[in-house]
Amino acid sequence: MAGMGINFGMVLGAMAGQIGLIFAMDWGIGGMQGLGFAALLGLPVSILLGWIAGSILNHARGREMVTSYILGFFFNGIYQFVVLYLFGSVIPLHNRAIALSRGFGVRNTLNLEPVRQVLDNACLVKIAGVRLPMLSYAIIVVLCVFIVWFKKTKLGQDMRAVGQNQHVSNAAGIPVEKTRILSIVISTVLACFGQIIFLQNMGNMNTYNAHDQTGFFAAAAILVGGASLTKASIPNVFAGVLLLHLMYIVVPMAGQNLFGSANIGEYFRQFIGYGVIALSLVIHAWRSRREAEKARALLRSEGEEA
Repeated sequence: MAGMGINFGMVLGAMAGQIGLIFAMDWGIGGMQGLGFAALLGLPVSILLGWIAGSILNHARGREMVTSYILGFFFNGIYQFVVLYLFGSVIPLHNRAIALSRGFGVRNTLNLEPVRQVLDNACLVKIAGVRLPMLSYAIIVVLCVFIVWFKKTKLGQDMRAVGQNQHVSNAAGIPVEKTRILSIVISTVLACFGQIIFLQNMGNMNTYNAHDQTGFFAAAAILVGGASLTKASIPNVFAGVLLLHLMYIVVPMAGQNLFGSANIGEYFRQFIGYGVIALSLVIHAWRSRREAEKARALLRSEGEEA
């Protein structure tokens, strides 16, 4: 909405959510309280990281997606340093079971048994043997309603205006840079909550790699669902999630049946995922260049007439 493209830097929010879960497991807080504690702890961290990322992206206008992708790598290094060295040495660890054998650093795989599928089992409905986690679905519905409502607010309208034309928005009195920063902060906070919900469903966390592909999978899903780099909708999200997960199921089976190896299908899956993102970037660049050429031609024709 704010004209900053896909936020590949949403991995910053995923890192903040994982930090919250690490503290929850260290302090032995489980159940709904554990998820709430992780969310409350990850919230200020994600806001801070989102503000830093938004401020940097304001200095990289026109190159936001590439910059946010590189920011993910940069903050990943800081995250690795904190989790690998500071936990247990500078930041005390109360639960030695999550620490590495050397005494500091968090284990490669963190068991999230105290919060495993807490949301999924809180309001579980079984229909014809199919388990339906109604509370998780309710959270998704609430978030969708929030997005619809947010688009109608003053801030949502400002973001839409900034995404269409920053110069006109600035002339209209809209704080362009502040609005762009707020858009990244909101994206980062939602990524924090989303990562916590995802990991509680998995029941374990790869401490050093769980966040790596968050931005890639989200971008691939929404683009597969029909979104573009400048416009996306809630139906694009649901269609993309269904198609991407269907690809996870079909492609390994195709690799097994065609080549006798499911691993080859996994390579195809990665190729298709990255290919969708690359194709969207190429189409976006081509359309932007064509629109710029049309604008220049229109200006020349008006100048000749004058």
